[in-house]
Amino acid sequence: MIAIERPTDLRARTNVMRSTARSHVGLVRRINEDRVFDWPDGGLWAVSDGMGGHRGGDLAAQSVIDALRRFHTSGPPDTPDAVLAALAGANRMICARNSQRGEHAGATVVALSIFGTTIHLAWAGDSRCYRIRDRAVQLLTRDHSLVQDLVDAGLFTLEAAAHHPQANVITRALGVDSRCEIECRLVEFEEGDRFLLCSDGLSRSLAEADLLDNDLQALADDLVAKALQRDGADNISLVLIEPQSIVEY
Repeated sequence: MIAIERPTDLRARTNVMRSTARSHVGLVRRINEDRVFDWPDGGLWAVSDGMGGHRGGDLAAQSVIDALRRFHTSGPPDTPDAVLAALAGANRMICARNSQRGEHAGATVVALSIFGTTIHLAWAGDSRCYRIRDRAVQLLTRDHSLVQDLVDAGLFTLEAAAHHPQANVITRALGVDSRCEIECRLVEFEEGDRFLLCSDGLSRSLAEADLLDNDLQALADDLVAKALQRDGADNISLVLIEPQSIVEY
């Protein structure tokens, strides 16, 4: 588990949130292996994309979401480490199920939590987080994938990598190893910021201009519709988040 530098004061939490989630099986798959978590009152959201098909990808993704849902009873996470511990627990659960059943299921994840004015991102695999600020879109996560490694090494351009025959090969996921490799990032948010969490079934055909709709619910519906129109070969899942005001307690 990667250590991160935490903000000095995590007592201030975002009090007023707007968010919405969508998940669609797509046009080809028979099973939706994606799962979403949308908890504005707790300041915690996630998208998890299962891998393994009939071998348990949907169960792997559900294990990730179940681990985060336990905060419903214990209270919102007080620190980023609490979120990481929950994801590590999901990793152990998926690994144990794989061992018992002789399976190789796993799940990518991107989780976003808010502490004061600080966004904490935790992810493994190619599920992504984008920030929309002043009508500019920024990808805040880095894919853990074979083609991203090739791009980073200067062997491919981003455009060429998108059409690589192994574009779907990821290098990190929960459940594939007893060691939980989760990357983390802290970013400050400003008034008017929006965040998109999504599985690769959406990001694969996403254009930056798609994210500039003003209405949150309409934007979510439009993103799913465009992903189905342009591709639809995979499950499509997203969470849109709009932090609003902050209260100290």
